[in-house]
Amino acid sequence: MTETKQEKQPLSLQLCAPRGFCAGVDRAIQIVELALTKYGRPVYVRHEIVHNKFVVDGLKAKGAVFVEELEEIPAEHSDRPVIFSAHGVPKSVPEDAQARKMFYLDATCPLVSKVHKEAEIHFRRDREVLLIGHAGHPEVIGTMGQLPDGTVTLIETEDDAHAYVPKSDRPLAYITQTTLSVDDTAGIVAVLQQRFPDIVAPHKEDICYATTNRQEAVKHVAPKVDAMIVVGAPNSSNSQRLREVAERSGCKISVLIQRASDIQWQDFEGVRTLGLTAGASAPETLVEEIITAFAERFDVTVETVHTAEETISFNLPRELRDMIAPAQAATG
Repeated sequence: MTETKQEKQPLSLQLCAPRGFCAGVDRAIQIVELALTKYGRPVYVRHEIVHNKFVVDGLKAKGAVFVEELEEIPAEHSDRPVIFSAHGVPKSVPEDAQARKMFYLDATCPLVSKVHKEAEIHFRRDREVLLIGHAGHPEVIGTMGQLPDGTVTLIETEDDAHAYVPKSDRPLAYITQTTLSVDDTAGIVAVLQQRFPDIVAPHKEDICYATTNRQEAVKHVAPKVDAMIVVGAPNSSNSQRLREVAERSGCKISVLIQRASDIQWQDFEGVRTLGLTAGASAPETLVEEIITAFAERFDVTVETVHTAEETISFNLPRELRDMIAPAQAATG
């Protein structure tokens, strides 16, 4: 007598689109890869180029060396290229690099650079600057570091906004971290505008298009599924916000995982519908890995849920633009 193969439980997988890499992350990774091709190894990178272990480990294997501070770079390698991460750096970092006569490439996301410029404009116009963001995040450190110490006040919560006391009678202005929860930020801004009606807002929304689009996709899918997985690193702000958005949208099982080996299968017992997205620094390879892992255990049908189209791309640093055609030819 032959055994009958146990039938797999059906699982409807709702795949959010857009998801994963944004233009700024894609540009930053490309800068490291092209620098390695043009200048050879090692190429140094200050801080993780993006917050994703899989990406960082892949670049390490190609010859990138990650450091937290420039002083960690050996003196005998001071002529090697050093790249600043997509999150941006305080002004003191390129100044330090110049003092050390280092050659550096800036992979700061252009949308983060936009916030830096806003901060400088407000400062020049003698406004008191408030930054809505999370303490300790490298983007926040970089943005606050565009202006003299003590110039920028960090506002993390609505309670902070209620408690804030202006330092002077100068006009107020606010800027924001690019990877925040759209809803949380709206609440903080509402408090500030109610208390200070004349506060100057960003000319254009600071929260980046990719953060907004990925959160909107999750809001669309999360209420309709039994569980939601966000692929991303625990230190990735935009990935953490996606998990929170899913939970607030009514999906009780909302988890952030880095890759398939991290899945706690007991969390998904009895699940019939699953939402899947990825933070802006998570590669599509990891999304596919997770779909494969579920397909091994469930009878999976995949439906892609499109909520926005993204066509934005950013220019590379001038020093690497001569590498674009050869790189494209090599992969074409």
